[in-house]
Amino acid sequence: MPPSEAWENLLPLLLTLCLLSFVIGYLLGSIPFGLLLARFAGLGDLRQIGSGNIGATNVLRTGNKPLAALTLLLDLLKGTAAVWVGSHFGPYAAMAAGLGAFLGHLYPVWLGFRGGKGVATYIGVLLGLYWPAALVFCAVWLLVAAITRYSSLAALAASIASVGTLAVTGQSRLAVLFLLLTILLYIRHASNIERLVRGEEARIGETKL
Repeated sequence: MPPSEAWENLLPLLLTLCLLSFVIGYLLGSIPFGLLLARFAGLGDLRQIGSGNIGATNVLRTGNKPLAALTLLLDLLKGTAAVWVGSHFGPYAAMAAGLGAFLGHLYPVWLGFRGGKGVATYIGVLLGLYWPAALVFCAVWLLVAAITRYSSLAALAASIASVGTLAVTGQSRLAVLFLLLTILLYIRHASNIERLVRGEEARIGETKL
């Protein structure tokens, strides 16, 4: 069988596996751990607290640091778990699963497509697909956060650094994927960017209840 025919025969299977992985990733990513943990801890609806975001940064604004850390960990791991599941069907399926997990966190069907900002899940997907870039993300985030105490600014800078790391290390397909994820990250942080420009963005540790 000529290579072209073999590829044509495999393509439907590959697309099916990628679609399946994307759906699984989306379902994993759409689990609103911050919202669920806040309710379990008796903090009420996280969407009515602070910034209204369902992520770890807003959980931290409740003053419950262990709960914020747990939210961060679970939101990160759901991205990594999605990639792990997809990797059983090949590298493209792993990427599709990671994309699904990220979109699931940003736009969960259970919450009317109003989810979190996606930073922790971004790191989790990056960790699953190419861990050295995840280390770069964390290092840049820590550096910028330590200097400015702006979580949003740290995440935005770290995402750009991650795409650059993927590009210079020859991970061209992943660089394209994370460029897309970074664009989405910036879109979800549009209000944060506006507040940063106006000097009104809340710093890490500030409580706005």
